[in-house]
Amino acid sequence: MKKILSAFVLAAGMVTFVSCDDFLDQKSPSELSKANVFNSEYYTNTVVNQIYGDLTNDRTYSQDWAILYGLGTDCELVDGLGSTATASSERGYFNYNFGGEYANCGKMWSYMYATIEDANLAIEGIAGSTLKDQTSMKQYYGEAVCLRAMVYLDLIRAFGDVPMKLAPTQSDLSNAYQGKTDRDVILDTLITQVEGVIDMLPWAGTNGYTTERVTKGYAHALVAQLAMTRAGYAIREAAKQGYETASYSDPTYPTQRPDQATRNALNRKALKHLSAIITGNVHKINPSFHNQWYLINQLKLDTEFQENIFEIPMLQDVSGELGYTAGFRLNGVTSQYGYGNSSGKLKVTAPLFYSYDKNDTRRDITCATMQVKPVQKAITSNHETIVDPFCAVESHVGNAPFGIYCGKWDPRMENEDWLNQNLKASAKHMTGINVVKVRYPQVLLWYAELMNEFVGPDGTDADGAGITAREALRQVHTRAFSDADKAAAEAYVAGIAADKSEFFDAIVQENAWELAGEGARKWDLIRWNLLAQKIFEMKQNYLTQLEDGTYQETIYYNYSDANQTKIDMSSVTWYGLPDDKTAADYDNSESSFGKKNSTQMETNLNSICGGLVGTDAKTFGHGEVINRYLVPIGSTITSSSNGYIKNSYGFTF
Repeated sequence: MKKILSAFVLAAGMVTFVSCDDFLDQKSPSELSKANVFNSEYYTNTVVNQIYGDLTNDRTYSQDWAILYGLGTDCELVDGLGSTATASSERGYFNYNFGGEYANCGKMWSYMYATIEDANLAIEGIAGSTLKDQTSMKQYYGEAVCLRAMVYLDLIRAFGDVPMKLAPTQSDLSNAYQGKTDRDVILDTLITQVEGVIDMLPWAGTNGYTTERVTKGYAHALVAQLAMTRAGYAIREAAKQGYETASYSDPTYPTQRPDQATRNALNRKALKHLSAIITGNVHKINPSFHNQWYLINQLKLDTEFQENIFEIPMLQDVSGELGYTAGFRLNGVTSQYGYGNSSGKLKVTAPLFYSYDKNDTRRDITCATMQVKPVQKAITSNHETIVDPFCAVESHVGNAPFGIYCGKWDPRMENEDWLNQNLKASAKHMTGINVVKVRYPQVLLWYAELMNEFVGPDGTDADGAGITAREALRQVHTRAFSDADKAAAEAYVAGIAADKSEFFDAIVQENAWELAGEGARKWDLIRWNLLAQKIFEMKQNYLTQLEDGTYQETIYYNYSDANQTKIDMSSVTWYGLPDDKTAADYDNSESSFGKKNSTQMETNLNSICGGLVGTDAKTFGHGEVINRYLVPIGSTITSSSNGYIKNSYGFTF
C-alpha cells in the first residue's frame, strides 16, 4: 500500500525538482542529466512518482480538489451560510460570490501547472529515451499523459479557458508566457493524446499496477469524461458560431454546447470507452456499499472488485484531509477516538436525506445525522460505575437542515494506526485516505446516460457493452439495498417509464444518491446545464417539505447499549412515530428538520449559492453574470503573466 509515495520519499534526494515563480515557468531541473534520468527505468519511475506526489498537495488533491471544488450543488454545500456566504474565502467562492480574492485559488493554479510541468518533463524525457519502446517505459509515458490530462480537465472545470502548455519550459523562457487556449481545443487535444496511450497501460491487477496508479481502465474512463465534458454545456468567454445556446444563458458569456452531430460523435466515442471498461470485467461493483467505504477508510485497496478505478494515493500522517476536513464529526476529544476532527467544510442537506428510500443503505453513510461528543457520564466498566470525563456519546445534530456532515469518510472506520496516532494527537494529522477520481458506479451511470440518449432505456447498440441503460442503472441502484429489500429496489428500476426524458431524470437522481459528497455531481450538472436549476429546486423542496409533513419536528430514538452512549439508528423515527408506539417507548428525542426556524428558512436558505441562483429562495434569479460557476484567476497569476492572461466572465481582478 502507498508504494508510489513511499518510493518518492525514498528517492527524493536522488532526483530533486524545484519550481520558480515565473508565470507557467514551473521548471524542474534534475540534479542528474536528462539522458541519465530517462535512460534508467528506475529514475524514470521516480520522475513519474513525482507527478503523483504533486497530487498530494493541499492546494491540489489532498484538500482543495478532494473537498472544495465540487461544492455548491443541490446536495453538497460549503459551510458558509448567512453573512459568511459572501466572505473572501472558500465560504464565499463556493456560494458563487466572488467579491474579493480567495488567495488559495491562485495557489491552486500554480501547483496544478507545476504538476503539468513535471508531466511535460516526463513525457518529453521518455519520448527521447533509448528505452522508450520497453513495456515499462511505455507505461510510465501513458501514466504521465493521463495525469496531465486529468489536471487540465480540472483546471478547465475551475477556470474555463486556460493556457495549454504541452512542453517543458525552455531555458530562454520563450514558452513561459502563454495566453489562454479555447477549452474545446484543449479537450480535443487531450482526447487524442489519452486515446493514444491506452494500449500502453495495463489493467489494474497486472504488472504490479494497482488502482493507485493510472491503468487502462482509468484511461478509458478519462477519455469518456473528456468527451462527455466536451459535448456538454459550458459557459463561454464569447459565443461560438454553430453552437447551441441554452435558454438560461448570459448575453455576454453564453452557456453553449456543440451542435448535434458533434455531440453524437463525442458521446459515441465515450460510449465505446465505457463499454471497454464494462466488458473488460476487471472493475466491478462491490456488492456492499458499506464495505466499499469501510475499505477506503481502512486504507485497504480492494483487489477483489476494484470498484475504485483510480484513487490518488495519500500517505497516513503525511497527506489526505478526507476524514478530517470532510467526514463524520468527532466533536471534541474522547477516550475512545482521541483528538476531534474539523469535518467542517462539506455539508449535505435535509432534502437529500429525505430523498432516499428509507431502506437505502447509502442514506446513513452519506448523511451523518449524528456526531460523537465528549461528555462527563457515569458508565459501567468491569461491574464498577465510574465517571468518564471524555466519554463519547452519539448525539443527533438537531435542526440543521443544511449542516449535515457527510459520513463517507468516518474516523470510526479508520484503521488501528490512525486510531493510535489520534489518541496521542493534540493537533491535526493527515488521515491518508485516498482521493477516488472515478468509481465503477460512475461508469455505469455514464453508460446508462449515453445508451438512453442513443437507443432509450431498453434498446441495444453496437457500441454498447451488451447491457441496456436500465440494466446499468439497476446494478447501481439495487447494490444499495439488503437482500430483504432488493425486490422493491428492482421494482423501482423496472417501473421507470420507457421514456428517454423520464429515464434521464432517474439517472440524474441516482447520481445524487450514489455520489453525493464525492465532488463528482457538480461537473455532471454543469454539462447537463442543470446546476442552477437543481439548486433552486432543492430550495423549493425544502420549503415544500417544511409544510407537507415530510420532516419531523421531533425525532425519537433508543440507545443500543446500557450506558446510553450509542444510538440504535434503526430506531430513529425519521418518518414519524409508528402506529403502535408513543414517545414514552423511546430513550431520548431531538429537535429535527421539521422544527421551523427563521434563520434556516430565510437567512441560510437564501444565502446558499446566492451568487449563482440569487438570494431570494422563492424566485429563480441569477448573479452578476448568468450561470457563472467558474472561479476567477488570481491576481498573482494575472499580474505576473506579462499581459498574456486576463480574467473574463465579468471578473475584475
